[in-house]
Amino acid sequence: MLIKILLIVGVTGSAVFALRGAQNPTSRALRRIAALCFAVGGTLSVLFPDGVTWLAERVGVGRGTDLVLYALVIAFLFTAIGLYQRVQHLEERLTRLTRTVALREAGEHHVNGD
Repeated sequence: MLIKILLIVGVTGSAVFALRGAQNPTSRALRRIAALCFAVGGTLSVLFPDGVTWLAERVGVGRGTDLVLYALVIAFLFTAIGLYQRVQHLEERLTRLTRTVALREAGEHHVNGD
């Protein structure tokens, strides 16, 4: 029973953690929906592990643990792609900012006769 409590606390805690940091309303809403689904699905899978096995058999996977693994691999891929896109966006913003600062400083040096 202790492991179930720890797992439920972990699933719920990670869902709450996932809600932090969303800036725009659309992103915040999507995060809330995903976190709620994750928390409910994780809690149900901890409380009813046979349900995961049943679902796995219905979708053509032999065991519930395999289904969970496949779902985690897909979630990891989405996360990795999302993080890659975010890094690309931040690099583009940094490049634009660096150019703006360089041009501004060059203009100030030109005006001051430096």
